Amino acid sequence: MQNWPKFEKLPLEPSDEEWLGLVDQLTMFLNEELVALGSKPVVHEYDRPNAPDLVTYLKSIFTPGFNPAHPGFMAYIPGGGLVTSALADWVIKTQNRYGTAHFAAPSLADLEHEVIDMFAEWVGYGEGYAGVLTTGGSLANFTALVTARRAMLPEDFLSGVIYCSDQTHHSVMKAANLAGFSSRNMRIVPSNTKFQLDLDALSAQIESDLESNMTPFLIVASAGTTNTGSIDPLPKMADLASHHGLWFHVDAAYGGAFLLTQRGKDRLAGIDKADSVTLDPHKGLFLPYGTGGILVREKDRLIEAHEMRGDYMPDLDRERAHLDPFSLSVELSREHRGLKVALPFMLHGQTAFEEALDEKLDLTVWLHEQLAGLEEIEIVNAPELSTFAFKQKGVPESVNRALMERINSQGRVYISATILNGEFVLRVSILSHRTHKQDVEHLVEDLKTALQKG
Repeated sequence: MQNWPKFEKLPLEPSDEEWLGLVDQLTMFLNEELVALGSKPVVHEYDRPNAPDLVTYLKSIFTPGFNPAHPGFMAYIPGGGLVTSALADWVIKTQNRYGTAHFAAPSLADLEHEVIDMFAEWVGYGEGYAGVLTTGGSLANFTALVTARRAMLPEDFLSGVIYCSDQTHHSVMKAANLAGFSSRNMRIVPSNTKFQLDLDALSAQIESDLESNMTPFLIVASAGTTNTGSIDPLPKMADLASHHGLWFHVDAAYGGAFLLTQRGKDRLAGIDKADSVTLDPHKGLFLPYGTGGILVREKDRLIEAHEMRGDYMPDLDRERAHLDPFSLSVELSREHRGLKVALPFMLHGQTAFEEALDEKLDLTVWLHEQLAGLEEIEIVNAPELSTFAFKQKGVPESVNRALMERINSQGRVYISATILNGEFVLRVSILSHRTHKQDVEHLVEDLKTALQKG
């Protein structure tokens, strides 16, 4: 039974006074939370006290757990949660327009196309592409995999083979499973000492499968792995895919936003050769959770895999309708997503994002240098983007686990861990627009304190 607080009940259509009163309460609550964000601990214990009013209730449910919007949150891949995007989401859901079809809300449908155009320009696609905004990278990877299956395999696709590295995000394997493939169809290729996919191993595996009468059809590359931020050799993987006539997908959910920087463009060279690219604006563009994207080089491939209509739908302008978001995705009923990506760029300008991402790269280089200078610490990988792993030298796993707990328990920063080559290691990821030099300095200070107490 729900243990919900019993507030004074409002009609389904509040009066002007009632509506503005609610808005005022929520505005004050959010403002107080944002102002105090950096001074609060990154992690709070679970506690659900009685809530006599709405604001107290909201604080009680949003306080427990870790806070990815905190400037000290450097675990996993952070999500900053730009408030200007949240404002767009508020307007979208309040207006409640069906922006997924041009016939219903032409300006909103066009706006989503314009966002896709912006993404395609960053990736380096020419004309003829298509794309759609998704809930995140997982749905984008699923969309890419289904599109590749439809484009590359006959109706009997059970001999198809998918290739990715042992550092690939698990959403790719999950997408394959949901698309009807089993472990028999997956080839997890080992990575090299830099945690990039091993090209020789990939080439040998493809040749072996061809000899076994399997049907290789899809290679997945990572443009920034979750574990270490490593970038697979995109140009050579693209050439290998082209040589064998395979679909080449790049999961750039984490790394794709760095295309806005010169260093990112250089390190992600070859991404323009991909048949499809996953992007995830709630990561490197600092947007709230629930905003991802998929680009496909040939728009007809995306349309063929997803377009289906019912008799109850109105007659449509086919030229526009083919590119309606619902024609390019598994989703029919969903909120408009274009404004929550576009509005921050309108209000802040692209330069603000470029400078913020360059700052994250600079902070990562500085942190890497600081940790490399500590006698007790071993760097596991040199950062290519804004994530890398490290550990305390010559100690058992339990000591490194305890080290991470002591760092996080100080409340100023929060880092995470992973397993690399069968070993427990600590990892740090700097990707919030709120994370600046002082916050990274706090991490170094708290690490040193944790080492002294170990």
